[in-house]
Amino acid sequence: RFATVEHRAKSLAGSSYIAVPEENTVLQLLLTELGLSDSDKSYVALRDDCLHCQRSPALELRVDGPGKGILWPVLAISQGPLILACLPLVDAPAEPRPPLASLLSVSQGLTLLAGLQTFVLGSGVKPDSEGLASRLAMLPSVLLQVCPLGTPLDVPLLGAPATPSVPTPAGNQKQPAWKTGLHRGRAVVNVALIETVRSMQYGNRSRQDLWDVFGTVTCKCEVEGVLPNVTVTLTLPPNGSPLQDILVHPCVTSLDSSILTASSVDNYDGSAFSGPYKFPFSPPLEPFRLCSYTSQVPVPPILGSYQLKEEENQLRVSVTLKLHESVKNSFEYCEAHLPFFNRNQMGVADVKVSSGQVDVSKEKNLLVWGLGQKFPKSREVTMEGKISFSEPTPGPTDPLCTELTAYIKLYFKVPDMTLSGCCVDQHSVQVYSSAKPRIVTC
Repeated sequence: RFATVEHRAKSLAGSSYIAVPEENTVLQLLLTELGLSDSDKSYVALRDDCLHCQRSPALELRVDGPGKGILWPVLAISQGPLILACLPLVDAPAEPRPPLASLLSVSQGLTLLAGLQTFVLGSGVKPDSEGLASRLAMLPSVLLQVCPLGTPLDVPLLGAPATPSVPTPAGNQKQPAWKTGLHRGRAVVNVALIETVRSMQYGNRSRQDLWDVFGTVTCKCEVEGVLPNVTVTLTLPPNGSPLQDILVHPCVTSLDSSILTASSVDNYDGSAFSGPYKFPFSPPLEPFRLCSYTSQVPVPPILGSYQLKEEENQLRVSVTLKLHESVKNSFEYCEAHLPFFNRNQMGVADVKVSSGQVDVSKEKNLLVWGLGQKFPKSREVTMEGKISFSEPTPGPTDPLCTELTAYIKLYFKVPDMTLSGCCVDQHSVQVYSSAKPRIVTC
């Protein structure tokens, strides 16, 4: 709670001011509104009545008692075991209610909650209980840094201190509602390009192997000005396949129409635009996805062969993996998962590999083949062996993987490389700012 914000709210609202109840009361009202309390009451009139129109994530909390009234807008986001909520100050008349999109405090509140969520839970990874507890214990000090006196300056970044910003517009330009603050200090532009490969190889002439490449460009721009201008350019090698299915962030100010017309649904006739791809934009303060695309590449990065043969309650396993010559032989991690379903629990697993090491999880009927950071010079690795399923306890089940139907799932990451050849040249990033920017690409 910020006493300064509550004092401002009381001054603005005057006689119509609704006092914020104690924390326990607010928590109970929030859980009721989200349907997470009173499990024995499936119907709550104030929440479930047809006349009540919930507009998530901006909720209404109805306060009972002497100072009864409605708290609005209570912003709430949830992920896994965590619910984060805040009540932003609305500097506008209570009636009629202003549109949410026009309220800068709502944009600031949602950005702050999203940043806190990333700080506590990490980037899409569920932390262990000790890590979650330690980060929750750090929240008060984090809030003092990023939200002094209740005014958000910036969102907290995982593993790095927040950069101070000033949330007041400057000059004659009007600060848009989606822009949650202004940066002051050295200009820094971080651009990251990541490609994800999805591949299904059947090893069967009657079934065609499938693979595709999906790329994303994310940015974090700390540039002075209300609406600064930044341009990021993507380039392809001379023989590179044109990017397709390009989607861009709304902050992109202009774009060549030929960039958006290439589609993976259409047959490629060689006339598609092949770059360079220029994206001029006026960035928000928080990290955002500038664009995404797909690309057609001639072969998957790793080719595989997987054979199973049943022999007296044993499975004979034979695996061959080959790294394509066009892929850099340097991994951040690379491992193959071999699950076995609809069998008894795994007994003895006698397997040998030409490279790496194998971990056996008998409870999950799973072999994890860790290949390390490099394939051997031949770029080919093999696994041979026998596995018995002699334990009386049944193992995991799957409706599709019956008898000898099985699969290998590969997880790997190759740093500083894209399969399509698409890249962001550090020198092609243009920032129109009075201060010389620092450009970071990866």
